[in-house]
Amino acid sequence: MAAEDGRSGDSLKPKHWLVFILLGVVWSSSFLWIKIAVQEIGPFTLVGFRVLFGLVATLAIAAFTRSQWPRERATWLMLMLLGITNTAVPFVLISWGEIYIDSAVASILNSTTPLFTILIAHYFLHDDKMSLPKVLGLLLGFIGVLILLSEDLIAASHASVLGQAAVLIASLFYAGSSVFARRKTQDTPPSIRVAIPFLAVNLVVWPLAPIADGVGFALPQLPITWVALLWLGLLGSCAALLMWYYLLHEIGPTRTTLVTYTFPLGGVILGVVFLNEQLTWQLAVGALLIISSLAVVNWQPKLALH
Repeated sequence: MAAEDGRSGDSLKPKHWLVFILLGVVWSSSFLWIKIAVQEIGPFTLVGFRVLFGLVATLAIAAFTRSQWPRERATWLMLMLLGITNTAVPFVLISWGEIYIDSAVASILNSTTPLFTILIAHYFLHDDKMSLPKVLGLLLGFIGVLILLSEDLIAASHASVLGQAAVLIASLFYAGSSVFARRKTQDTPPSIRVAIPFLAVNLVVWPLAPIADGVGFALPQLPITWVALLWLGLLGSCAALLMWYYLLHEIGPTRTTLVTYTFPLGGVILGVVFLNEQLTWQLAVGALLIISSLAVVNWQPKLALH
């Protein structure tokens, strides 16, 4: 089992950093695409199309790699449960929450995921215990996120308490699911880890979408909405979850969920580079704290030689 291999206590290798950065780049844009899509369709419809595209892509990968599907009913039930807790519930909560709050506020609230994860992992994983460097690093990074988006928080005039609560609850589901997945999915092929949960989400979300979304349940008409759904399905769901599971079993849930600190950082940097937004002191200080937090959490003191 991954929870017994001790690898999450090792230093990150270049391949881990590469996947971590790629995952941050892909997921950091998800809040923007969600915000675009919910302008036309309801949150359940959004999640339905997102996981449908994700499922098709993952099934193609499973067929190409000739992955072995599990025969045990318990494995199927476990992965389908994980689909509900790690995909259906948080996807819907975040999509619904972004109807009422800014994407910047949503990304800040989502950045609480590592804080929840370190608490849960401490009690359920023997190799991902709470330590002073981890706690200091997580707090340092969260302060960096707050500084980075301080202007957006001040400017947000239509923030809804319920919308904020929805994203916060989604972060709690992400944290718990990360620990659960680390313990239970080590022996499952990567594409199957993603395909079966996606199948479960499709079975749950699509019957509920016409009821939950009401007038918001309809095929998208705007090309930009389809672009958003394809991005969220193929990259933000399929590719991202494959990378997420890889990191989860290589470096542990606490360090994997640190990727949420890069979401607001990536969004602000993209705004500076492509939208000619102003380079502020908040970006410089926030980025420095977030990068420092990654270094602190992953710091491994060398044992003295005797």
